[in-house]
Amino acid sequence: MMSPLPFGDRLRKELGTPGSHRVLESSPRSRVWRVELDGVPVVVKQLVEAPDAARRYANEVAALRLASRAEPAIVPGLLGTDDAERVLVLEHLAHRRPSRDWIVDYAAALARLHATGTPEDAGLLPAWSGPTPDDIGSFLHLAEALEVSVPSWAPAELEALADRIDRAPGHALLHGDPCPGNDLHTAQGVRFIDFEQAALGSGTMELAYLRIGFPTCWCSTAPDAPLMDRAETAYRTAWAAATGTEPDGDLTDACAGWLLRGDALVQRAHRDTVDHLARIPDRDWEWGTATARQRLVHRLGVVAQRTTGREDLSGLHRLSADLRHRMLTRWPTLRPLPSRRP
Repeated sequence: MMSPLPFGDRLRKELGTPGSHRVLESSPRSRVWRVELDGVPVVVKQLVEAPDAARRYANEVAALRLASRAEPAIVPGLLGTDDAERVLVLEHLAHRRPSRDWIVDYAAALARLHATGTPEDAGLLPAWSGPTPDDIGSFLHLAEALEVSVPSWAPAELEALADRIDRAPGHALLHGDPCPGNDLHTAQGVRFIDFEQAALGSGTMELAYLRIGFPTCWCSTAPDAPLMDRAETAYRTAWAAATGTEPDGDLTDACAGWLLRGDALVQRAHRDTVDHLARIPDRDWEWGTATARQRLVHRLGVVAQRTTGREDLSGLHRLSADLRHRMLTRWPTLRPLPSRRP
């Protein structure tokens, strides 16, 4: 049954009477429509009823308002809200197919988004949280399940890593889920949408998304090294232009954090999920299981490479390299992540 358009009296008074409308594809957490208002298309988004719906709605509204500081724009204009119904009315933007080197413009736009956050914004959004002790336990349990020896000093290293990440300075406006699909490539540049998981923290944590392979995304990608280098340079250049400073945080720590953190490891950091990843044979793979292994092998490779020569992460370096080798030996048909987005 199609849900009625949630465009109540308050929105009608502020914005006018909606005309024709149609449902757009969206996640299960929201309903989205394309609506005509006086002949002009807009987007109406409603956060569906759920235990965390009010939080996700508040995050999105706050983040869009903070991000609206950027010039030129990096988010759709927020035209109206209905807090009681958790409804946002947004500027409609025409998306076009990204170019082959889309990640360069994406990275520059991500830096400009991050730079809209200020120290005075503390409390308007949650503080970003890094890997937890449970995440560390799941990672070590994965090594155990795959019969990979854990260096005796590695657990203490991982605890120190998590502590560094939690203490990393920064008040950047973080998207929270900056995946391909949550970016619109328009004639005026890249725009970001869907800020339900927005937070404040170190922008380097989301810069690491690019190199670690978009860890929370269904369409993880791994662009080639020269393109990745261009993208990271574009990020740093845009950040410096917007703030007059260098980005905070350690990119190697950030990549390692994404190897450990929550659903970046395998769906969620639970022991039954880790065991499921380790034991299912090739013939029984489902799409998600094969993809989880593919993503994990990529992240292990990135972390193994970046921690080379890091005395404070020598245990993680050895563990990442050994785990990657073990997975490629056990599942030799694993392929690299695609270099291009779908």
